[in-house]
Amino acid sequence: MQNQVNDNKQRQIEVTADDLPLHCPMPSMLLWNSHPRVFLPIEDTGEALCPYCGTRYKLKGGAVSGHH
Repeated sequence: MQNQVNDNKQRQIEVTADDLPLHCPMPSMLLWNSHPRVFLPIEDTGEALCPYCGTRYKLKGGAVSGHH
């Protein structure tokens, strides 16, 4: 039987502007075994790495230009 639950073992996740401000763990991840929530600056580079779990986030479309 395969586990259908989205756990935190995914190592690369593509996110969109709708997910900003980005934080890890994301709402779709299991929280009972997660680390504290940390906000990740992804807007300038289009990529961010969680310092706790090593999950790499990639912003669909790349860096956000002209954000405030």
